Amino acid sequence: MNEKFFTKTIVVWAGALICCFLWGSAFPSIKIGYSLFQIESSAIASQILFAGVRFFFAGILAVFIGCITRRKFLVPQKDSWGKILKLSSLQTIGQYIFFYIGLAYTTGVRGSIVEGTNVFVAIFIACLLFRQEPLTSKKIIGSVVGFSGVVLINIAGNSLGGGGMLWLGDLLVFLSTFCYGFSSVLLKRYSAKEDPIVLSGYQFIIGGLIMSLIGFAAGGTLPVVTVPGIVLLGYLAFVSAVAYSLWGILVKYNPISKVAVFGFMNPVFGVILSAIFLDEGSVLGITSIIALLLTSAGIYIVNKNARVD
Repeated sequence: MNEKFFTKTIVVWAGALICCFLWGSAFPSIKIGYSLFQIESSAIASQILFAGVRFFFAGILAVFIGCITRRKFLVPQKDSWGKILKLSSLQTIGQYIFFYIGLAYTTGVRGSIVEGTNVFVAIFIACLLFRQEPLTSKKIIGSVVGFSGVVLINIAGNSLGGGGMLWLGDLLVFLSTFCYGFSSVLLKRYSAKEDPIVLSGYQFIIGGLIMSLIGFAAGGTLPVVTVPGIVLLGYLAFVSAVAYSLWGILVKYNPISKVAVFGFMNPVFGVILSAIFLDEGSVLGITSIIALLLTSAGIYIVNKNARVD
């Protein structure tokens, strides 16, 4: 990989936005997937099985793409397996067990705004716990400004809702952000000497296999398997394989704050796509523009502070 290329501002912005669009599309896609496979919100084992199958194939796809682009078969080194297992336990198993179950109890839009807090978590963990970079006032201000855009677009869509078990879903999604924050820091640390595509692909394979076995052992099933369902599952695997591998490359060559702040775009894309495909509230035109401006301003503030020439 060319370090100079992946630290170019245009490359960071374009690559990170592609990742965020793909991840944002996962919010409504997962809800649609539950419907296509007829997985009820109370069927936790089936939700874990569904996630496990997705990530297992995402890992295979990521490794396959890596083998094609690298023109060689990618196999982790002997001392890399421990790192892969740690990443898998956080990034795939921990984060997504909380996320998938949580999303079943909340709306796609509510889930997206809670998930948006992962930017704060990732930056604070990197700066305060692992000391990978300094925590500056610009990073704090940029994070607050960006998150205000996330909150605004959700309020605009009248999507916060209330009642029922939504609080449980929000709590579980929030717990998933901590797994994400720690996995981001570890990915940054490990990718200094490891290929991020190898780390991404194999941690998905291991995590997906473990989640599938847990879900199946707990009685999980995919009640109805159809062609549309398989296609959607394939798309979700594609999202994980491409987005996480690309994100890992960006994190490898840039400060975490410079890349992580783009995570505020995940809920923005998630809100818009959930509103379109799930009919979960409307997104008002002028308010959406203001929210996007706030989010973009937050990203700019943090990136200006962390610029790498």
